[in-house]
Amino acid sequence: MAEPRSAAVIGAGPAGFSAAAELRRRGFAGRIQLLDPAGTPYDRPPLSKAYLAGSAGADLAPEPWYKTNAVDVTAGTAVQLDPDSGTAVLAGGGEIRADVFLLATGGTARVLPFPGAGLCRTLRSRSDADALRSRIGAGKRLVIIGAGLIGAEVAATAAAAGTAVVLIDPVPVPLVPAVGPEAAAYLHSLHARNGVETLTALPVDVVSDGDGLAVLLEDGSAVAADTVLAAVGMVPDTALAEAAGLEVDDGIVVDLSGRTSHPRVYAAGDAVRRRVGGLLERRSEHWDAAVRSGQAAAAGILGQEPPQDAVPWFWTDRYGIHAEAVGSMAVEGHSVERGEPGPGYLVFRVSPEGTLAGAAGIDAGNSLRAVRRLIALGGPVEAAALADPEVDLRRLLRSFP
Repeated sequence: MAEPRSAAVIGAGPAGFSAAAELRRRGFAGRIQLLDPAGTPYDRPPLSKAYLAGSAGADLAPEPWYKTNAVDVTAGTAVQLDPDSGTAVLAGGGEIRADVFLLATGGTARVLPFPGAGLCRTLRSRSDADALRSRIGAGKRLVIIGAGLIGAEVAATAAAAGTAVVLIDPVPVPLVPAVGPEAAAYLHSLHARNGVETLTALPVDVVSDGDGLAVLLEDGSAVAADTVLAAVGMVPDTALAEAAGLEVDDGIVVDLSGRTSHPRVYAAGDAVRRRVGGLLERRSEHWDAAVRSGQAAAAGILGQEPPQDAVPWFWTDRYGIHAEAVGSMAVEGHSVERGEPGPGYLVFRVSPEGTLAGAAGIDAGNSLRAVRRLIALGGPVEAAALADPEVDLRRLLRSFP
């Protein structure tokens, strides 16, 4: 297909924004439209941290960027997509037209499976964060259901603001698949050290209780709250794709260049699943993956080769520490620790073949950048060298051909 003259990006989070930016970086001279219910694109990670605390904004770019790069931003929601005619119908009337569309629709908050789920707040959008900000502070009680990334980060932000926080999860130590058992245990221990109560329990309902709420647990007990936040993951928003007849399987199915089953539609971000070698990968719901998928889709739109796959990476911030993980900490193998839990602490995951599969670290960004490259090279590593704080990981890179 010839290079399109116009592209419309539906969804202006990190994936959609990065796609628009990458189109311009690669020399696309046609019209670019960014459509999002919120209008101006904003970032998601700050919503549970600095933005929620009121100490930082969340915009992905300053306002002049859009004029400089000739990117038209429209506030609106697409409710119908007809790729054959190149049109998307907007809620409330009106439409946008383009030669190609890129769906970056993200996801919606997963709803808890009990009658009182409607009493719970969620955190998926900037407006959600704005509403939640008024519910935290001294003298207020917040119960968070779900102690994964978002739940833990909100707990830290709310506790720092003086909120009485209770964090509930049926899993004793969350995030083990993401960062490994050692780093996960350290991260989870930070809650108690910072005044957040953690409960290993299964919530079965939320009910009104006088002027407040009560979270009912499976053992018959209840936890009082002014506000309940459900932080139990997301569901990919595939409604527009399904209505347009695109292939969907727990996500919008795409190839390595973000192409969907229709030649005029691409997709990127949290809502996509890549088909690689005939197999469908799991969806990735992290910021870095969203940005890279947006860049890959931009390349695909222009008929260019997508960027080479990178070793997965994600991070989380809580209680003044910055934790990161690269690669996979869930593969078969064994762990190797470097240092003690705290700043500079590293845990490596070594495969049965002796190669480095993943690593997690606490305030160890420089080391993890070297580790990411070691994982990409795929050569054997010595456990003793990984465990020794005196061994510069960057020097290990020079041992690879």
